[in-house]
Amino acid sequence: VVFEATYYARDSGTLEQLKDLSTKRKAIEESINGSSNLTAAIAREMAGGVTSPILQDLQKLEKYLPLLENLVANVLQQQNLQILQWTSDLKLRWTSALCGPSGHGLGGPKYCRIDDLRFELAMMLSLYAALLRERAMELLATDLVESAMLFRRASGVYHHLSQDLLPGLQPLLSLDKSPELTSSMTTAMSLVCLAEAQAVTVRKAEQNMTSGSLVAKLHYGVVMFLEEAINLLQASSTDWIDVSDKLKRFVTASSVLHEARCRRLIAEEFKKIERLGMAAGILRLVSRKAHLAKPPGDGTSKLVFKAEITALNEMLRKCEHENDFIWREKLPQPDEIPLMEGKKIVSAIPYKASGLWRELIFVV
Repeated sequence: VVFEATYYARDSGTLEQLKDLSTKRKAIEESINGSSNLTAAIAREMAGGVTSPILQDLQKLEKYLPLLENLVANVLQQQNLQILQWTSDLKLRWTSALCGPSGHGLGGPKYCRIDDLRFELAMMLSLYAALLRERAMELLATDLVESAMLFRRASGVYHHLSQDLLPGLQPLLSLDKSPELTSSMTTAMSLVCLAEAQAVTVRKAEQNMTSGSLVAKLHYGVVMFLEEAINLLQASSTDWIDVSDKLKRFVTASSVLHEARCRRLIAEEFKKIERLGMAAGILRLVSRKAHLAKPPGDGTSKLVFKAEITALNEMLRKCEHENDFIWREKLPQPDEIPLMEGKKIVSAIPYKASGLWRELIFVV
């Protein structure tokens, strides 16, 4: 994509900004597609010493997005047919990262094209949110506070997409649109990011020796976010079908994982007051769900999921054994098991456009 060769600039300032757009977009495209010729050392030097490739890509996007938002604002303000034709001549194409293993969206076999600069902006913002989420995951082992903040920022970007940008694009979308361009998908991803932010907060609470009952509520708050996302996508069946199996398995398995942790903590409280039958009933309920859930495909996530289910089943076995031989409490019916109480304590950090305004003057 070469902006300065498609849009005809009337003055040098406009020409320079169009060239800057092309250069910055090319840097993002090459980095995401793995086609850059830069060595790791040069890329690190250009990024001011930043070693994380994800953070380097975020820096590139944060330089490109203000310029792109300014171009979109200028084109929308002028509403000139010639400029709209130039936009079509750009032939902006993306692939979906949510449909399958094709990377982040700038390369791959299945393309989506819409002749509107808002399409480019939407896909770049979707990429930005995805990278914020990846960076948050990267920091899980070293900085929980920063990780939670990045998940919340990613949620805010997805929310901005669903509420502010995508509604105006809906009339232009075809049936084989990318999931990133549907409000249901971006709303669901916003909820998933909030669930992940709360999961990080739960981990911090556990480190601080917070009471088991409160931690259980926080775990179930994660479940509430995820179930809301799943229900939203299942209500929009086409959007759910198009989503990659990897993402589906991750979301559903995460919901089961946090419900298992919640119910184990609640069962532990009943064990303390010698209600082993109730504890076993609570654990049995989630054990059935866990048996039906497919573990996530990723190596680390899969190991965590399996370890949690193993711990759940071991606790259930011990509760049933102790109840059978000592307490002999009747197991509860499903409607006698206490309803889980969740507590949501995180919210999205709103995305704010740069507000950059430079008038662009074209030859029309």
